[in-house]
Amino acid sequence: MKLKPVKAEKVIKVLVKLGFTVVRQRGSHVILKHPDGRVAVVPVHQGEELGRGILREIIKDAGIDKTEFLELLKQV
Repeated sequence: MKLKPVKAEKVIKVLVKLGFTVVRQRGSHVILKHPDGRVAVVPVHQGEELGRGILREIIKDAGIDKTEFLELLKQV
């Protein structure tokens, strides 16, 4: 499966489903933290989607598998 551009709101919903909570927001960046210490930063820009490169970075920071992320994305 290929990563395709996705709205930031959907990515945040997937991360919340994985146990992350929104800790704070600084400007257009939402910082999410998992109870085990993992941190993911999602840039939220109105009317824009997150590209494949930034999605790859978020998936890596969240410590999950790309296929697991894509499956959760379908459910949101």
